[in-house]
Amino acid sequence: MVPASPDWRAAARGSVLAAVLATSGVLAAPSGAGPTLGLPAESSVAVDVRLADLGRRLFMDRRLSPNDTMSCGMCHVPEQGFAVNEIATAVGLEGRSLRRNAPTLLNVGLQHKLFHDGRSVSLEDQVWGPLLARDEMGNASRREVVRRIAAIPAYRKAFRVQFPGKGITPGTIASALATYERSLASGDSAFDRHRFADDRRALTDSEKRGLSLFEGKAGCVACHQIDTDHAALTDHAFHNTGIAAMARSRQTAGYAVELAPGVFTHMTHADVASAFGETPVDRGREEVTRAEADRDRFKTPSLRNVSLTAPYMHDGSIATLEEVVAYYDGGGANDPSQDPRIRPLGLEEGERRDLASFLRALTGSNVNSLARAARASASTPVFRPGRHTRR
Repeated sequence: MVPASPDWRAAARGSVLAAVLATSGVLAAPSGAGPTLGLPAESSVAVDVRLADLGRRLFMDRRLSPNDTMSCGMCHVPEQGFAVNEIATAVGLEGRSLRRNAPTLLNVGLQHKLFHDGRSVSLEDQVWGPLLARDEMGNASRREVVRRIAAIPAYRKAFRVQFPGKGITPGTIASALATYERSLASGDSAFDRHRFADDRRALTDSEKRGLSLFEGKAGCVACHQIDTDHAALTDHAFHNTGIAAMARSRQTAGYAVELAPGVFTHMTHADVASAFGETPVDRGREEVTRAEADRDRFKTPSLRNVSLTAPYMHDGSIATLEEVVAYYDGGGANDPSQDPRIRPLGLEEGERRDLASFLRALTGSNVNSLARAARASASTPVFRPGRHTRR
């Protein structure tokens, strides 16, 4: 990353992403200009657009998986808010089900910790998680990923140009992918124009009432913070929302399995998961810190672009914004260990509608442009099942 300078436009020429990044405010020198309005100041630091474009190509390339079937963009679909809308948890290599919901990558560069459990603190580290996970992209090692990319002439040339004297290494691969992910900054929502540009017409009356509830009676702002000059809409902390306890109760529910004619046994969903080598219980942040106090705690997501990223919660167990509002209005799961800020709210039906309306007013103005840019000038032919030729 480099600071914005007067000649950044010249540096951006020739990049697929240049037009999108220039108009999105990512390259803009004035802080808060364009679609970074309302984001923390670091969102307006310029990125190297050629490096971001190289990262974009890697992000969308299925050849980064062992059988040429999986790309980063298949669990973070550009047109679906860089998440996955159709299923609660994404599907990885060879149809393997993942245990957590795919979080959006919009504004991921502003996150202090990454993954639902916060196990990574930098994007350069984070990108290797999915690349090496057995049930995601399934590569055996970083060396294998380097070899895979180095086998493609277009990438050998691109990395020589971008990283003279280094070429394709684990560090340069991570730098390219992380730079692209940092380019996915998206603010300038109707809420941002209302709050930070003093546009009194930006929000509807229902959305304004929802904002008042968000900051007042509903108490959402306690974890989804709004500051005086920007709104991260997260506290970057970890909380027990009660969802993990509900998931465990589902796992302990079981059913009869017929082992032989007339011979039955009782199995739970957790038993089945264990039989297939899956981790049956998700303990959240505790899996990282090994501290019992962190059991069932998960990272507070930013609510920016939340209307695009259903289903919700770390396990994708809630399908709609209306259901999310109803869950918190009801006080969560009544888990004794859940955060005490999650309590019955006593919202009326109209108030629940207004709160959901406000959440839909958090969609950035450039999300469609970022989705189009992700697909631009694809570096590989359209995938055809059965064709896994290395080039």
